[in-house]
Amino acid sequence: MTTTHHHAHHFASANDEFEAAKQGMWVFLVTEVLMFGGLFVAYGIFRGLYPDMFHEAHKFLAVNMGATNTLVLILSSITMVLAVTATQRGRRDRAVLFLVLTFLLAGCFLVVKYFEYAHKFHEGLLPGGYFVNQELKDPKAPLFFSLYFVMTGLHMVHVLVGMGLIAWLFRRTARGEFGPQYYTPVELVGFYWHFVDLVWIYLFPLLYLVG
Repeated sequence: MTTTHHHAHHFASANDEFEAAKQGMWVFLVTEVLMFGGLFVAYGIFRGLYPDMFHEAHKFLAVNMGATNTLVLILSSITMVLAVTATQRGRRDRAVLFLVLTFLLAGCFLVVKYFEYAHKFHEGLLPGGYFVNQELKDPKAPLFFSLYFVMTGLHMVHVLVGMGLIAWLFRRTARGEFGPQYYTPVELVGFYWHFVDLVWIYLFPLLYLVG
């Protein structure tokens, strides 16, 4: 049974509350775009300055792992959409199922990233002064891996935040707090999760394929 939601007193209706929350989420996502956008610009500038080094360094990234994580996040976006749709239609059991699947897929992403990072640590492909790999002779090679770890690491933090939000949604959905009359948190977390997916879709070709 779905718990009845009462909109805040300073909103004329539940729809007004929803629209305000949605606008707030879009403003937040714009600030996220600006943050990642600065990193993308920095990457573009340094790649323009040292194209040969970037081309050589990107060959040390595991394309198969990056492609696997791309597929995993795309699937997680699909399950998130299905969770939102199920909530809107009042199908609580299906919403819970798809939230669990989204959470597990996010966990899969982190597991793959763990093995990828572990390999980089083993090979000495580390940022800045910690770079000790002997195969890449270019003195600017640490710059590439500094950008790699900052960009993918920041993205990974967003994945962890998303997992926390999905777990929060799961708990509330299982208790029947969301349904056709009130699903704002589910939809807004969905927006956030699609953004996380979109950022990786840009990161994967930029780092792993283009070099």
